[in-house]
Amino acid sequence: MKSKIILFAIMSLFFSAILGCDKFNFAASRKTEPKPAVEPVVQAKGPVVAKVNNISIGLDDLNEDIALYNANVPPERPELKIVTRDQKVNYLKNEVIRRTLIYQHALDNGLERSDEVKQAVEKNKRDLMVLQDIKDITKSITVTSKEIEDYYNTYKEQLKEPEERQISEIVVGSEQDARDILIQLLQGADFATLAKSNSKSSSAKDGGDLGFIKKGKKSAQFDAAAFSDSLDVGKISSVFKTPDGYSIVKLEAKRGGKQKSLSEMWEDINRGLLFLKQQQAIEELLGRLSRDAKIEVYEGEIK
Repeated sequence: MKSKIILFAIMSLFFSAILGCDKFNFAASRKTEPKPAVEPVVQAKGPVVAKVNNISIGLDDLNEDIALYNANVPPERPELKIVTRDQKVNYLKNEVIRRTLIYQHALDNGLERSDEVKQAVEKNKRDLMVLQDIKDITKSITVTSKEIEDYYNTYKEQLKEPEERQISEIVVGSEQDARDILIQLLQGADFATLAKSNSKSSSAKDGGDLGFIKKGKKSAQFDAAAFSDSLDVGKISSVFKTPDGYSIVKLEAKRGGKQKSLSEMWEDINRGLLFLKQQQAIEELLGRLSRDAKIEVYEGEIK
């Protein structure tokens, strides 16, 4: 963790003006001979866009670096993303090349032989190998058309768009008060007017209007009345008890609840089933490996 913090601090220091002017004139010829730096282990990917002593930087390397940077830009700061050619050139000069210079300096100081660096390299190597092994295990897993169709037909109802209903409510303290109000409503009284003058709910100021809501926003008793299939638009419910008191609701309007077609859901179902099958393959592998492994957990050492 300490090494990652140090690396981040270095990167932040040298990238503080990435979208501004160049820090150095890298095109200028050097007055001294390049250092015979250590042979690079990783070859440059793509056309070479820069050389720092004997380390080449490829266009693909640069683009991957920029893609990682852009992925970590906060959504509320899109202007910080690197998108133009000039911004890429500035990033190359003010971040990648400067980082490479520090890397070469670290090599000169023998830091690759330090225990901290060796442990970090080994940890990263282990994590990368795990990711690559998972890719190899799951790359041949596919989902058939029949599996997608069967899933859709089985869970068709659950795949509907969530229904929203515009509900108005009147909430009072006693059952008798609620029944008196219900009689007035059945005789043609205006729901909003009675809500404003009688309801103890915070929605009273709006004539009881709760706006469009989904099932589960309020109590189970409320949902049973407000989302009943027998409650039509413009109709009112009977009196029912909730934790807030005795209530009456009116269905003002409803929207959503559309049944999506198989073609509309195809890609989503495919991705979901593929993920589940990949997870199953990994769990089966872990089960086999665990049975053959000697695993010891020292919970007493965990503070």
